[in-house]
Amino acid sequence: VQLQASGGGLVQTGRSLRLSCVASGNIFVIHDMGWYRQAPGHQRELVAMFRSGGTTDYADSVKGRFTISRDSGKNTVYLQMSLLKPEDTAVYYCNARGLSRASERRRESFNSWGQGTQVTVSS
Repeated sequence: VQLQASGGGLVQTGRSLRLSCVASGNIFVIHDMGWYRQAPGHQRELVAMFRSGGTTDYADSVKGRFTISRDSGKNTVYLQMSLLKPEDTAVYYCNARGLSRASERRRESFNSWGQGTQVTVSS
């Protein structure tokens, strides 16, 4: 299963950006799909995740500013980022976990990552 992320860029403090991530391949079902980020000198951290069953998780630092949404029919997840701050600057990685169709009857679990998209917020 491959993930293609897009939508990063350079913006000023307080502006907005929307990230998109599309999953492709022999997907049987996606359970969880969302975003992590990694800033220089920091560990990769969860930003927002859409869980199976429709629940969502957000990092405390982005609650009220970021919104994750999902188009299951298109295997796509979006991250609407508003009121961006310089501390949001990072490489954002899309992540998806689920089951793929290994064969007509066999399913395999997958945990895939996108290539990363840079988000830079200038002060």
